[in-house]
Amino acid sequence: MPNPLTAAAVDLDVGAAVDRELSVICSALVEYSRSLDATFAHDVAERTAAFVLGGGSRIRPRFLWWATRACGVADRDVPGALRVAAALELIQTCALIHDDVMDQSAVRRGKPSFHAQIAAQYPTGEFPEGTGPSPFARSAAVLAGDLALCWADDLIAEADLQPPVRTDILRIWKAMRTEMVAGQYLDLHGQANSSRSAVQAIRTVCLKTARYTVERPLALGAALAGADVATTQALTAAGRCAGIAFQLRDDLLGVFGDPELTGKPSGDDIRSGKATYLLALTHSRARATGACDVIDLLEECRGSTDLSEPVLAAVREALRSTGAPAQVERRIGRLVRASERHLRAARIHGPAAQQLAELLRQVASPPQRPTAATSDVHYGGSL
Repeated sequence: MPNPLTAAAVDLDVGAAVDRELSVICSALVEYSRSLDATFAHDVAERTAAFVLGGGSRIRPRFLWWATRACGVADRDVPGALRVAAALELIQTCALIHDDVMDQSAVRRGKPSFHAQIAAQYPTGEFPEGTGPSPFARSAAVLAGDLALCWADDLIAEADLQPPVRTDILRIWKAMRTEMVAGQYLDLHGQANSSRSAVQAIRTVCLKTARYTVERPLALGAALAGADVATTQALTAAGRCAGIAFQLRDDLLGVFGDPELTGKPSGDDIRSGKATYLLALTHSRARATGACDVIDLLEECRGSTDLSEPVLAAVREALRSTGAPAQVERRIGRLVRASERHLRAARIHGPAAQQLAELLRQVASPPQRPTAATSDVHYGGSL
């Protein structure tokens, strides 16, 4: 049996290798939490650990791993790489738990979301009037997300890395955390203000999805392998283009997707009033052609949580009438081709480079089959 801490062994199943690392880490963290307080450990720490270990695509660790392999990571650096990969999953846990609170989502990965579990554990009758369970459950979930972020930062601080590599990893990690929060705030801001700005929509996509999901994991992988500046820049540019394409694809699926394939309800982006690039482009094209009926319909329906299927069908037809969905598809195609060009410019070769190229194509492609893993491919949690 191969040594599980060699690069070749991790290659066989990156997700399983990261899961093994997370299992060891979470076991130790939960044990420490039990030494502090049994209630905290049971209600928060154990649930957070279960969330981390309970599924997901492991897309960020896979980008990190294949980037570091393509750039020539040595076996001695594998433990440090797995620690950083595990940290990415912990910060993703923070993002998803918080996102479910902000979106008031009751379900995650086919199970009750974190705050929904807390609310079920502590029924209304157990709280003084006006204090719960919802405010308590939401607050507990916020703390759980904070705990996952603390755990992630601790892993980065303790990872076995060479001094020059550590410096680069810390720089990228610090930037990624702030970008992630900035992107999520812009998403909330656009939703609250019914933004119709295509420029703002793309900026949100860059910060919330492209950098956090693809570009920064690739940068972390390149840094772990000590890649040169030119290679790193080419890899991250490829990741940025693929990441934007991924979110634009998700925008289309959020309105037109088949729930059997996407694993999520169709039309939720309209119901929640998300400020997507698709909607911004539709408004722009409708104004340019004087399609007031389209504008009025979107104004009436956007953010209405109780839209019926016939009304959603009318919204879909209105979107198609402007040509916006087709234009988004064309932009996705251009971004995918740009990602491929940047990846070729990185001048990486071999099986790892092929794996990375396939992974970049995968994130922008339409879903082929239902999968629970796609429930958290990006921070927004809409997939």
